[in-house]
Amino acid sequence: MKLLSVAVPCYNSAEYMSHAIETLLTGGEEMEIIIVNDGSKDDTAKIADEFAKKYPEIIKSVHQENGGHGEAVNTGLKNATGLYFKVVDSDDWVNEAALREILSTIKELVSNGQSLDLLIANYVYEKPSINKHKVIDYRTALPQNKIFTWSNIMYFKQSQNIIMHAAIYRTKLLKDCGLKLPKHTFYVDNIFVYQPLPYVKTMYYLDVDLYRYFIGRDDQSVNEKNMIKRIDQQIKITKIMIDTHDVTQIKNKKLRNYMIKYLTMMLTISSVFLIREDTEESLEKKEELWNYLKNANKNLYLEVRSRFLGRSMNLPGKVGRKIVGIGYKISRKIYGFS
Repeated sequence: MKLLSVAVPCYNSAEYMSHAIETLLTGGEEMEIIIVNDGSKDDTAKIADEFAKKYPEIIKSVHQENGGHGEAVNTGLKNATGLYFKVVDSDDWVNEAALREILSTIKELVSNGQSLDLLIANYVYEKPSINKHKVIDYRTALPQNKIFTWSNIMYFKQSQNIIMHAAIYRTKLLKDCGLKLPKHTFYVDNIFVYQPLPYVKTMYYLDVDLYRYFIGRDDQSVNEKNMIKRIDQQIKITKIMIDTHDVTQIKNKKLRNYMIKYLTMMLTISSVFLIREDTEESLEKKEELWNYLKNANKNLYLEVRSRFLGRSMNLPGKVGRKIVGIGYKISRKIYGFS
């Protein structure tokens, strides 16, 4: 059995997908690379098939009608046979040395019969246009180089959310928890990493800079103009996450606190952009989102509102707007808006 399955969702990715795949190939035959062509109109399908033909023991080429990023991840997971599962977007790539260390760690844990649900590694915001990169690590938040549980986690800074780029889940856990991402929707990576968390019992943090997250294309979902244009999808994802779990009932205090912190971040991002848009419609959407949380889970609403980011998104008048402006600048640095 393969140690690691990696899904590479591709939509009109012909210009850059080869780089992502070539970095993954350095993992050798202990890996399974699943290229999912999501109804592309360029040469993506041809490139995927050529890779699969050249590396039949490692690469699968899967073609589907366009269903969006979430459906491509669903397809990758459905076709995955490896013990662990990761998503690498077609415009991103991995560090080869870090990948080998990840595979070596998984192999050692498996050979020792140790159970692991989630492996976490660093990721890097890559902004070639300004010759800058920013490493997001978890040194202050997680124990290193050993199996640990939620009870062992430490303090998470705002920049240290465990996002999809940092996560490698046990494949069976993702399938058993019923993970299914919505079609034709952006920002589904938040559901991917959030929904399985209560099922995670054991974790391992490896302090290596594995994932390289490219920032700079005009059509990226984290491009600021696109985030404003697609704010309804951000709201949709946030509502799905609210409904996924009643996090106030989670017994482990540290896990509960982390998941509430993550939801607070999601509500903050939506609120910041809606307030900055500053139209009657956008302010009504912000109010509706917070009312949705209140009606869905009053205790969770009160918990989120009690936190600084939650309070600051609901302050009235000029003071509130000024704090939102500050929050926006902080959010750009933390979450990689471009």
